[in-house]
Amino acid sequence: MEARPTEPIEAPSPPSRQRRSARPLTLPRFAVLAAGLVVLWVVGSFARQVGDAATAANQADQMRARNAAMEYDLTSLESELKLIQDPNFVAQMARGYLLGSPREIPFSIDPKAAPLPSDAPGSVGISAGAQPGPGSPLEAWLRALFGSSS
Repeated sequence: MEARPTEPIEAPSPPSRQRRSARPLTLPRFAVLAAGLVVLWVVGSFARQVGDAATAANQADQMRARNAAMEYDLTSLESELKLIQDPNFVAQMARGYLLGSPREIPFSIDPKAAPLPSDAPGSVGISAGAQPGPGSPLEAWLRALFGSSS
């Protein structure tokens, strides 16, 4: 093999110190830039209006719900007013203050009175004159739910 003479490697030239102008701002480029800014402003305005509309719709829904609740309250208050103005209700409340008719004998239950037993006459689930049947509590429940087997 023959020895080849080596060529000297050239070092890259240092970057020039001259400032290279990017792209000059021409009238068409300026028009595109201005149009882009106008589009961004229009989109931002539209987004703000959509947000305001959503907020207004939410407030309208809340007001509708509040109006429905107030209408229900008004209806219940009107029915209560009708009840309070009924002469039978007034007479009943007057009896509570011992203001009944002269022929009535006022009475009240002593607050210290013992509660009635569960099998007292007039208790719920026991008919007058019925005798409690023999058997377990389960049989009594089944008899009460499904009737007597006989």
